[in-house]
Amino acid sequence: MEKNIEEFINYLTFEKKYSENTVSSYEKDLYDFSEYINNKKLKYLSLEYKDVVDYMVYLKGKKLSASSVNRHLSSIRSFYKFMIDTKKADNSPFKLVRGPKKEKKLPNYLQYDEFLDLVKTCDETALGIRNRMILELLFATGVRVSESVNIKIQDIEFKNRSIKITGKGNKQRIVYFNKVCQEVMSNYVINARQELLKGKKSEYLLLNHLGNKLTRRGIEDILDKLILKSSIKHKISPHTLRHTFATLLLNEGMDIREVQELLGHERLSTTSIYTHVSNENLRKAYLKAHPRK
Repeated sequence: MEKNIEEFINYLTFEKKYSENTVSSYEKDLYDFSEYINNKKLKYLSLEYKDVVDYMVYLKGKKLSASSVNRHLSSIRSFYKFMIDTKKADNSPFKLVRGPKKEKKLPNYLQYDEFLDLVKTCDETALGIRNRMILELLFATGVRVSESVNIKIQDIEFKNRSIKITGKGNKQRIVYFNKVCQEVMSNYVINARQELLKGKKSEYLLLNHLGNKLTRRGIEDILDKLILKSSIKHKISPHTLRHTFATLLLNEGMDIREVQELLGHERLSTTSIYTHVSNENLRKAYLKAHPRK
């Protein structure tokens, strides 16, 4: 089974061109499944329904969230589909299995004054200017962190204030940024970025202190440090800025399909979770304003 998993991972990496994080998730899930199969001395090409149910019980016993269980199942279904497509399997034992229902959680987002508080923690050093640029970029465009670290200088149109983004499944879209972001980005590119390069050459926008491409984990570390310097008490992540971007646009009346396009969501249902936030704000405003509370 391990050999077929390796072929599948290569297929995702080189043919489907999935992101490194997505491929890593598939790989982790499938090797966990393989270990389970080996321990139970089962044949993965001839599993019965009972075997699949037992695996579901095993996942539940690991106290995984509904989202994690569904991710495992999605990885395994994709693997079996690959096996069928390459004529190495006749059917998928997981085809008709349903995962647990996801809990609908409202996305965490920042208030505008909290974002400004984060911005104030950035100093005027090269790294400080870069950190400010990261905040402004994520807040202005709503791009995923994994997308931001892959932005190249050539992808940016400063005149039109737009960036060509390569998202999930190697799909491309255009996002836009505001004048404040434009000013901060220009300052970074002209001054701070050159200082960080230290004579090196790089096609990527975001660089670390060594002049190399910044990683997703690097951005997470940067944000963690900025939060400690701020007055923000609740937990936030780089993805929180993406949530904030979507929530603010919907609260200001932008059409949900336009927000979907900017976020790069394949399904409208993925974007619709942000309408719950907008509706909750509307509910609170109503209860506050109506005389019969």
